[in-house]
Amino acid sequence: MADLVVIPVYNEAQSIRRVLAATKAAAKGTDILVVDDGSTDGSAEILAGIEGIRVLHHPVNMGYGAALIDGFAYAREHGYERVVTMDCDEQHEPALIPEFLALAREWDVVSGSRYLVPQPPLLGQVPQDRRRINQLITQRINGITGYRLTDAFCGFKAYKVAALARLELTETGYAFPLQFWIQAARAGLTVVEHPVPLIYVPNFERRFGGELDDADKRLAYYLDVIEKEVAKCSMS
Repeated sequence: MADLVVIPVYNEAQSIRRVLAATKAAAKGTDILVVDDGSTDGSAEILAGIEGIRVLHHPVNMGYGAALIDGFAYAREHGYERVVTMDCDEQHEPALIPEFLALAREWDVVSGSRYLVPQPPLLGQVPQDRRRINQLITQRINGITGYRLTDAFCGFKAYKVAALARLELTETGYAFPLQFWIQAARAGLTVVEHPVPLIYVPNFERRFGGELDDADKRLAYYLDVIEKEVAKCSMS
């Protein structure tokens, strides 16, 4: 059975060619699906000129979680065995894809972690509010699930598609990983973290959009999604 790399894209015209070239080189024999989440910067036009990839287009921006949900659905519908997810902002290294796929032979979920192996000189690159929120949310997720995660938010992951089929994921926004972790624990999915480099691209600062650019509101949103999912799953 074949494997699939899913790459959500939203306004990544500056990096998309480099990321896809590196992904093709690292994941030979693995199919690549790009989910263009309503980009308005010409990303869709660039994708149309790149050979050897599959593309799903959202007519409007539906959210990070929505892009992943559609990628997972594609993997199930087309009979893939394992799926890797990675971002298109050059903060994930495609060269690690074979390592993730190898681990996914034994584990239901292989989750990248920027903090599993200490990288003290690089921690100063991380905006303080993001590191603080990551720590708080990771601790909360661990308390609920019993997992021992060090990085609840890293988007570089590999999954067994059969394991994903046991979940009912609906969170379309940036809190998608939090719903995922709670459902994964309830379904009894096995999880291992795999170290990835802590990379923050120079002069790059991703904005969440709207009120989520405010750290306190972003944290409140994450906690709200967690509590609603806990209530739904009857976990504490």
